[in-house]
Amino acid sequence: MIKSMTGFGRSEVLTPERKITVEIRSVNHRYLDMNIKMPKKLGFFEGEIRSLLKSYMQRGKVDVFITYEDYTLNNAALKYNRELAKEYLGYLNQMAEDFGLENDIRVSTLSRYPDVFQMEEQSVDEEKLWSFLEDPIREACSRFVASREREGENLKQDLLAKLQNLDEKVILVEKRSPEVVAAYREKIEAKVHELLEDSQIDDSRIAAEVVLFSDKICNDEETVRLRSHIEGMSRILRESEGIGRKLDFMAQEMNREANTILSKSNDLTVSNIAIELKTEIEKIREQIQNIE
Repeated sequence: MIKSMTGFGRSEVLTPERKITVEIRSVNHRYLDMNIKMPKKLGFFEGEIRSLLKSYMQRGKVDVFITYEDYTLNNAALKYNRELAKEYLGYLNQMAEDFGLENDIRVSTLSRYPDVFQMEEQSVDEEKLWSFLEDPIREACSRFVASREREGENLKQDLLAKLQNLDEKVILVEKRSPEVVAAYREKIEAKVHELLEDSQIDDSRIAAEVVLFSDKICNDEETVRLRSHIEGMSRILRESEGIGRKLDFMAQEMNREANTILSKSNDLTVSNIAIELKTEIEKIREQIQNIE
């Protein structure tokens, strides 16, 4: 199943001790460009998170938002900085002596000075924390991929319809080409009759002129290649994944053939069909930009 590059996935896990929320969003991009926003506490897991994400996606600009809350009471410890308190007290005593002031320092007062007491986080059990993080990240990724697949199926059906329309226009070009040659022969014969009146018409000269004209406007090769590209693109659309670049290349080739048909044409009907071909191919190229 083909995938769109636009997707969204979200997962949340809540326990009495912790809460984690993971959101993944993506838009079109030529390559895989991941931007992960998460608390500093989880920073040492970035490598594992990136590796996990890459197993679910190949292309797109992907934004990942991870929020983490720890409700446990034993994740931090109170630390008393004795040396700093001693230094504070020494300076306060010095001030009292220098200015002849009463030294009214109490323990409760000294304890409120910056960094005398500090909260320090306890060491983290990385293996346990990762086991808590991994499941919601995978769940968000699975939902993200599912949304891409749903949109990808819509893109696939739209592209197949456009390719069918394109094929019908190629058939019109193929049918019109012999009519253009026949009309040109009639025009040449009428012109010769007008000039020579009752004189004998050299059929071989007219035939040679018609052959030259046919070679000049012949677009058989272009229509054959174009139909081959249409069939090839339809076949590629049934491949599983990673087809965006292949389709983009084929669309460029299709546009090249349509340009050649237009440049060879001296018939208004064929020219109009060729312009419609180019328009339809451009629509196909725009849709392909959404495919992973």
